[in-house]
Amino acid sequence: MSSSLEQLKATGSIVVCDSGDFSTIDKYKPQDATTNPSLLLAASKKSEYASLIDSAISYGKNQSKDADEQVDFTLDRLLVEFGKEILKIIPGKVSTEVDARFSFDTEASVNKALRIVKLYEEVGVSKERILIKVASTWEGIQAARILQSKHRINCNLTLMFSLVQAIAAAEAGAFLISPFVGRILDWYKAAHKRDYSAEEDPGVQSVQSIFNYYKRHGYKTIVMGASFRNTEQITELAGCDYLTISPSLLEDLYNSTDPVPKKLDSASASGLDIPKQSYLSDEAQFRFDFNEEAMAVEKLREGISKFAADAVSLKELLKQKLHA
Repeated sequence: MSSSLEQLKATGSIVVCDSGDFSTIDKYKPQDATTNPSLLLAASKKSEYASLIDSAISYGKNQSKDADEQVDFTLDRLLVEFGKEILKIIPGKVSTEVDARFSFDTEASVNKALRIVKLYEEVGVSKERILIKVASTWEGIQAARILQSKHRINCNLTLMFSLVQAIAAAEAGAFLISPFVGRILDWYKAAHKRDYSAEEDPGVQSVQSIFNYYKRHGYKTIVMGASFRNTEQITELAGCDYLTISPSLLEDLYNSTDPVPKKLDSASASGLDIPKQSYLSDEAQFRFDFNEEAMAVEKLREGISKFAADAVSLKELLKQKLHA
C-alpha cells in the first residue's frame, strides 16, 4: 500500500515543505516550499550553508559602507540565496517573507517586496516562481492588493487565523493564503483547558470554513493549511488546495500507510448555503469584525512579534559575521 504521504497527494492536495533545509526538501519531493525567518535562522547555523552566508555577506559589504544598511542588504540577499537553491530542487514556487516589522506599513511592505523580487531577477529567478509572504493585517492585505494588481507579483498572506482575514485576502486578489491550524488549536487548548479530536479541532474547522467559503463564492485564491501539530490535523484536511508540512510530520506521513480519504471537495462546497460578506475598501468593518475574535487578534500579534524577533536574531548573526 502506498504511503500516507502519497495518498495525501492523491486527494488533490499539493504538498509544500515548510523548511529551509535542502536535503529535507529533496527527500519529500514537494511541489513548493515555504520559508520564514525562524526556519532560515535555524538553517543558517548549519555548516553546509556557510557558502550562502558568505555570498550574502560579500554582497552586503559591496552595497553600502553603513553598518546597518550592510546588514539589511545581506539579509535580503540571504533570503534570495536560500530561495534560489530551493528552486533548484522543487518544480514550483518558493515563498519569501517580507520583514514582519513592516506588517503595519503598506508602503514599506511593497517596497521590500519589490526589492526581493529584483534580487531574485538579478540571480536569474523570474517572479513567476516567487511568492511574497506578508502578514494578514489590513496593511499587509493592501500591500498584497498592490503587488498583485500593479506589479503582477504573487503573494502568500501568512499568519491567518480568521475568515475575516481570508475574505479580505481573496477580495485583494491574493494568490495564496496560509491559515495557521496548529496555533489556533494551541490557543483553544490553553483557553479551555481541554483536548480536541481532529474532527472537532478548531484549527481544522477554521481551514474547512475558509475552503468552503472560497469554493462556494468562486474565489481563485489558493488555501494552504499551515502550522500543523500532528498528522491527524493534516489528514482531516485532505483535499485542501495546498498543505505546508514540517519535516517531522512529512516523515511520519512518509513512514505511514494509514488510509487518507479525501475530506474537502470543491464541487461539494460550491453548493453550500454560505452567505457572502465583503470588506472591500471597508477598513473600519474589517478591523471591527477581526477585533471580535480574541484568538485571532492574540495569535496575529504573537506571530508578528515572533517572526520579527527571529529576523532581529538573524540580523545580529549576520552583523557579527560582517564585522568578524
